[in-house]
Amino acid sequence: MTKEAFDKNLNQLLTDHEAFLAVRNEKVEKGNGIYDRYINPILTNDHAPIFWRYDLDYNSNPYLMERIGVNATFNAGAIELNGKFLLVVRVEGVDRKSFFAVAESDNGIDNFRFWDYPITMPETSEPDTNVYDMRVVKHEDGWIYGLFCTERKDPNAKPGDTSSAVAQCGIARTKDMVKWDRLPDLITYSGQQRNVVLHPEFINGKYALYTRPQDGFIDTGSGGGIGFGFTDSMEKAEVKEEVIVDNKLYHTIKEVKNGQGPAPIKTQKGWLHLAHGVRNTAAGLRYVLYMFMTSLEDPAKVIHAPAGHFIAPKGIERIGDVSNVVFVNGWISKENGDVFIYYASSDTRMHVVTTTVDKLLDYVMNTPEDELRSAASVETRNKLIAKNLEILNKAKN
Repeated sequence: MTKEAFDKNLNQLLTDHEAFLAVRNEKVEKGNGIYDRYINPILTNDHAPIFWRYDLDYNSNPYLMERIGVNATFNAGAIELNGKFLLVVRVEGVDRKSFFAVAESDNGIDNFRFWDYPITMPETSEPDTNVYDMRVVKHEDGWIYGLFCTERKDPNAKPGDTSSAVAQCGIARTKDMVKWDRLPDLITYSGQQRNVVLHPEFINGKYALYTRPQDGFIDTGSGGGIGFGFTDSMEKAEVKEEVIVDNKLYHTIKEVKNGQGPAPIKTQKGWLHLAHGVRNTAAGLRYVLYMFMTSLEDPAKVIHAPAGHFIAPKGIERIGDVSNVVFVNGWISKENGDVFIYYASSDTRMHVVTTTVDKLLDYVMNTPEDELRSAASVETRNKLIAKNLEILNKAKN
């Protein structure tokens, strides 16, 4: 390729990418009354900057090849800062290594653009093989904390076993989302940890953490459920005892495992929680999202738990690197009551749904709970049917 052709192709590449980033997102016309979906994903691998992926020097890349590819953008933490919507995205390269990068939007639903550089996350004395799925929390102590999964090879793996891993909770904090201080990993006494979330307020002078104890890297084993525990300090975080807030349950959307999504939202009625639940199917594991509410006085006490899923993979969301999956670790609640929920589909791309605190409260407090039996499920539905038929018949007369 000549230098003239190189420059022409590069200019077209940059022009096309800019046009792609500028596409407006629109609501899906028919919703369910709880939240509004949007037509386009908000982040894909194609949103990664051209200068992340291509060597733009003609001398070292005369064919304008993509040198360092991006495979997926998913499982993003979320925060509102200085009037901007910021997502701390799990970006996975084609080498399978994940890293964190900040994507910014003015309105939270489209035109997300990555900052020039990914987050340079310091390592501990035991280097991470992989890091991912950061929950971002503004804590009342004044710091912004990022809690994430740090994955390392299992030191007890048998010779030739190249897949066994150990997952624990990595901790970092920042003031500006640019410079991050790495703190020691969380210490717990319940096996591995993959979904740890910091409660945004002190409770009796202590930091509170939602955990997900499990026996192995993938399987929860005898562990599982959303746990809750305290630590005196985040600089040397140690949870000595965990109580289970929300258990796995047979023949439900969370029979295999479940985990806290982002930090809960405080309302006048209680703490709103968003979580993921996993069940097994003939086609493999199915991940969905669900909600529950805990007491203002005791965030470990569940006071409302609607039956079933809140968001499940739909349409193109069911297709990707790990199919039939939705996962959440970020949402933003604005002062005016609007809520932006950021979820990933099939470990591939990011989406948004919008709703309000009032709608979420109505959903959580007034949706029937799971009675755990088919007969009871039919009885609950029949009550609704009878009520609605009476209303419809009165309207006709």
